[in-house]
Amino acid sequence: MALACALMVASGFAGLAYQIVWTQQSTSWLGHESAAVLAVVGALFGGLALGALTLGSRIDRSSQPARWYAGCEIVIGVWSLTLLALLEPASSALLALIGPQPSVAWHWFVAFSGTALLLLPATVAMGATLPAMERVFSTTTSRNISISALYAANTAGAVVGVLAAAFWLVPQLGLARSALVCALLNFGCAAAALRLRTNARAHDPGRMLPLDAASTRTSDTPNSQSLARIEHATGSSRLLLLLAATGLLGIGYEVLVVRALSQIAENTVYTFALLLAVYLIGTAIGAAIHGRWLAGKAMPTNFRNTLIQILAASCLLGTALLAGADDVKDWVISALGSNMTSALVAESAIAALAFLLPTILMGALFSHLSTSARDAGISFGQAIGINTLGAAVASLLFGVLLLPLLGLKLALLSISAGYLLLAARSAWLKPAQWALVAASAACMIWAPSLQNIKIPEGGRLISYFEGVMASVSVIEDDSGVATLHINNRQQEGSSATLLADARQALLPVLLHPAPKHALFLGLGTGLTASSATLRPDLQVDVVELVPEVITASKQFESSYSAAADLSRLHTMSADARRFIRTSEQAYDVIVADNFHPARSGSASLYTVEHFESVRERLAPGGVFCQWLPLHQLDLDTLRSIVRSYLNVFPQGVALLATYSLDTPTIGLISRKDGEHFNLEQIRAQLTSTKNMESFGITDELALLGNFIAGPRSLAKFAGSAPLNTDDRPVVAYRAPNITYSPTSTPRERLLGLLGDVAISPQELLDEQDVNWNMRLAAYWQARTRFIAAGRNVRTTSDVREMLAQVGEPLLAILHISPDFRPAYDPLLRMATALIPLDPEGARSLLMELQKIQPFRPDTAAALAAIDSAALHAR
Repeated sequence: MALACALMVASGFAGLAYQIVWTQQSTSWLGHESAAVLAVVGALFGGLALGALTLGSRIDRSSQPARWYAGCEIVIGVWSLTLLALLEPASSALLALIGPQPSVAWHWFVAFSGTALLLLPATVAMGATLPAMERVFSTTTSRNISISALYAANTAGAVVGVLAAAFWLVPQLGLARSALVCALLNFGCAAAALRLRTNARAHDPGRMLPLDAASTRTSDTPNSQSLARIEHATGSSRLLLLLAATGLLGIGYEVLVVRALSQIAENTVYTFALLLAVYLIGTAIGAAIHGRWLAGKAMPTNFRNTLIQILAASCLLGTALLAGADDVKDWVISALGSNMTSALVAESAIAALAFLLPTILMGALFSHLSTSARDAGISFGQAIGINTLGAAVASLLFGVLLLPLLGLKLALLSISAGYLLLAARSAWLKPAQWALVAASAACMIWAPSLQNIKIPEGGRLISYFEGVMASVSVIEDDSGVATLHINNRQQEGSSATLLADARQALLPVLLHPAPKHALFLGLGTGLTASSATLRPDLQVDVVELVPEVITASKQFESSYSAAADLSRLHTMSADARRFIRTSEQAYDVIVADNFHPARSGSASLYTVEHFESVRERLAPGGVFCQWLPLHQLDLDTLRSIVRSYLNVFPQGVALLATYSLDTPTIGLISRKDGEHFNLEQIRAQLTSTKNMESFGITDELALLGNFIAGPRSLAKFAGSAPLNTDDRPVVAYRAPNITYSPTSTPRERLLGLLGDVAISPQELLDEQDVNWNMRLAAYWQARTRFIAAGRNVRTTSDVREMLAQVGEPLLAILHISPDFRPAYDPLLRMATALIPLDPEGARSLLMELQKIQPFRPDTAAALAAIDSAALHAR
């Protein structure tokens, strides 16, 4: 018994570790991780069902079940290793089959069926391991406790497997080596199983059909035997129906709660692992409780109905508690302090809030139904096969169909309603059943919404959309500023951030000598991509993963630049990675949005393989710019991304989108061929592109002055940081650290980065002019001083107080570079505002500015205004 349970623990460990590995690997062709999660869950349970149903009966008839178990473990290990070789050609074939812009139905069909076929040999073998070990176990101990004990051990191993994979195996070893560890575990299980000594007998139909055997002993009449068979068949059919339905509802509840908590938790790779672990812990506890205290005992006739009713009530309670999960998370973090450990504990706590009680009851109910099924003549293989068959349908039914159709709240309430419908007819004659029905109806009408939207005081919700990938909302504050939220998190940009967002489009577009076709990966509010149309004749394609974001972006069109030409803006709903790999269009400019690296699936957009695909999609001389949110990145994670970028674009350089200290955004940019930029071409671009002054791009110095690091400096900064690859997604596992527990501020990281990097004009431009190079180098020095000076500035509406803070530092910066308008223009505005308050002080400042730039007409006009006011006063 101890060896069998140990094998089940090891097998469960490997099975769930494989799920984590396969989910990550599937993103290479499925794209976003949420699609991979749903597809792998469906494929895993589908294969488990097929294996249990097709092999379970053969194992049950075999006199060597241990050999069957060993053979299945070997098949799992061998196929997982085979997948390492097959993954690249298989993913390429599946990508070609899906295409760059598939229909919703075709996308999900290929996602589910392709993943199922790719994993089929391993998942089928997995489905037969538990029936095989149950068959071994049933020959050595009481049959009444075998199912519960084995199921609990297998699930406990799964808990350890999912946590070990997420927190140690994949971060330290990568996906391929993690799969190798699991395969070695499979082979070890096979070797240990072959040592089991059993006295298993060949299958005896009478042993598995006690009701028929009893009927032939108690009655010799054909009528009584027929009646017994009918009653037995009816009972067996109902048990199978219950097994299928509970599998469907149980995994459906998991899919929906994970989605609900993604709006509250940080939605990282660790979040998914913790949620899955809590779900499995509850299931294991339920099975263990059944095996320890309930199995083998005479249960009341209404026990099953009562268990189903309590499970329905617990799902109802879990759904209701989700409304307060955000408060629970905040309370836990407040109590334990703000650090990564407390954040993970908080995520575990909200998972337990929704999962623990329902899953304990699910584990007990499955054990009860499986034991009852076997006692009714149904093999354990058939029982678990039917249960996992229902589970296989759940991710598609609830995650893809019902969630966007009904919304999160009603979809979750349908789980409770589904359990209530499983109760026997006799339950409907009792008040408890109708009380639960009334409670479900009350929750449907009065329970709080699970939209989990935080609307500021005086603000309002403009729109809300519930989609398969995410929930998307647009919220307006009391000042009329609209912001876009995905899964309750504000994205980059708002209706008030046109300046910063437009620069992320214009800077890379202006660096191309003659762009005709540009691609933007990520839409968001649309302010960035729409601004690219300010370049005449530029066709702009935008790829956005979440269709609801495209719909929500319409709310921001009134904030686009008035000169933007939306007739040249083509928006597509598709996954960025998949589109890049399957599209045949070549682009002159590709701009990748500053995706939050810690969020589910986003880190795969920073891998070497993705950058290689982008390079292939560039036209000759094309420009690729990858924006990075330094306010959401620690410097160690940034080093890995930089090194990964330079691995593909070795002549890459870095620039700033703006000089913001609170939301600094870094761009890695390079031409496909590695050529430097041409100054005359940049000047021509600035001349022919509309309205650049309103975005702070007044001349070539203002454009090139944003660069902060050359290739050599970037390579030195990156050092030996690990590459972020599809096999070793280090960014996905490192980036959450600063999300959970910030150890520095964005301005500290920006200033630290500026102190570590440098650039020379020779690394940037193909033609050299000594005098111009000196001006550019001075501009860069002034810019760095300007950013550093901003860290101590306190915001105030009093112009004299502001001048006291920034006057001398800004004048010192202008003495370094008279061309640096970000210092000159604010001083000019403050001097103009000072005229009514202190004309002589204003004159003094304006005279100083005129010395620095003698030919600025606006400075001369301000001085003339002072003289005119003085003359008028006399």
